[in-house]
Amino acid sequence: MFERIRAWIRAHPKWSIAIGIATLLLLYMVLKPTPKTYEYVTQAADRGEVVRRVTASGKLRALNTIKVGAEVSGQITDVYVDFNSPVTKGQVLARIDPTRLNARAQQARAQVATAQAALAQAQASVSRTGTDILIQEREYSRRAQLAERGFVSKSGLDTASSALASARAGTRTAAAQVASARAQIAQASAELSSALLDLSRTTIIAPASGVIINKLVEPGTTVAASFQTPNLFEIAADTTRMQVEASVDEADIGQVRDGQGVRFTVDSYPGETFAATVRQIRKAATETQNVVSYLVILDVDNKDGKLLPGMTANVEIITGIVRNVVRAPTTALRFRPKTSDRPKGKAPAPGTPYLFVAAADPYKPERRLVKLGLQGEDFVEVRSGLKPGEKVVVRSKSKVKKAVNEDAADESDDADTN
Repeated sequence: MFERIRAWIRAHPKWSIAIGIATLLLLYMVLKPTPKTYEYVTQAADRGEVVRRVTASGKLRALNTIKVGAEVSGQITDVYVDFNSPVTKGQVLARIDPTRLNARAQQARAQVATAQAALAQAQASVSRTGTDILIQEREYSRRAQLAERGFVSKSGLDTASSALASARAGTRTAAAQVASARAQIAQASAELSSALLDLSRTTIIAPASGVIINKLVEPGTTVAASFQTPNLFEIAADTTRMQVEASVDEADIGQVRDGQGVRFTVDSYPGETFAATVRQIRKAATETQNVVSYLVILDVDNKDGKLLPGMTANVEIITGIVRNVVRAPTTALRFRPKTSDRPKGKAPAPGTPYLFVAAADPYKPERRLVKLGLQGEDFVEVRSGLKPGEKVVVRSKSKVKKAVNEDAADESDDADTN
C-alpha cells in the first residue's frame, strides 16, 4: 500500500505538494491555541482606611416643634404672622371673633347678679323670721301667764304655741333659701369664669419663642373645636439645632449605636456633606410593604441656618472604622475566575474567606486564603494572607466588547463571577 502511495506521489508531484500543504494548514487550524476573548482586571492591595456604613434616608425636623391650636370655635378675624415670622413667647398670633363668647359672658354675669339678689332676699327673710320669733315668744309668754290666772282658755294658749312653732320653722326655711342662693352664686360664678376663660382663648398667643414654619389659617377661616383641637400654626422653637428622623432597615439596625458619627447630604446642597450624631434608636418597629424598619434620631448642628425642616436627608451612619490597615476591594472576595482558569485542587470549605491574586500567567490567578477584619462597602481589612502592593483580581472584562465599543470596555462577561 505504501508503495502505491509513493508511486502516486512520484507520478503526481504537484498534487502531492498541494495535498500536503492543505493537510498542514488543517492541522495548524485544529491545534493552534484559541485567543482569549476576555481578560482579568486587577487592583493592588494597599494601606488605608476601611469604613463600614449603614445607609438610610430620613427627614429633617426641628428639635422642638410646637403645634398651636384653638380651643374655641369661631371665625378667624385677624392673623398677625406669616411663614418664617420670628415670634416671642406671649406674642399674639391671631384672633377669633369673640361676639358669641362675649354674649355668653354677659349672660353669666347676669346669672351671678340674679343669684346675689336671691341671696340678699333670703338673708332679709332670715332677719324677718327672727323678728317674728321674738314677737311670737312674747305673745306665747303673755298668754301663758294669763292662762295661769284663768283669763285665757287652753285653745288660746295652743294657738300662740302654734304661731311660735311656725315662726321657728320659717327661720329654718329662710336659712335653706340662703344656702340655695349661695350655691346658685357659686354655680353662676363658675359659668362666668368658664365664659371668661373661653373669651380669653379667642386671642391665640405663642406658647414659646421661635419661627413660624407652618400657617394653616387665614382671616375668614372658621375653626371648629368641638371634637379635637384644630391646628393653626407650627412653631419651630430653635432652628439652630435640628434632628434627622432616619428609617433604618432591620438588617442593619443591629450595627447602630448611640453616639455614632453620621454623615448626610441633602438635595438642596449637592456635593456638601453635613455631620450628625446618633441620639436615639426607637424600639417601635414600622412595617411598610413587608419591610420592617426602625426610626433612628440624629442630632444636627444648624447654626448657619442652611438646613430647613422637611428636607430629605441621605444618611450614612458610620458603624465601624479602622485606619492604616492592609485593605483589598470587597469585589475581590466575590470574584471567581472562569472554571477553566481555576487552580487545580479542592476548593476551600464554605465560609472560608479567600481571594485570587494575579500570577505569572494572567489567566491562572492564585487562590489565596486570607483572614479578614472589618468589612466595609468598598474595602475590606485583610489581617493576614495579603501584602500591600499585591494585585488581586476584582473582575473580568470582555476584549471583544472593547474592540466593538470603547464605552463598554469595562463591562464584565464572566458568568462564573458571583
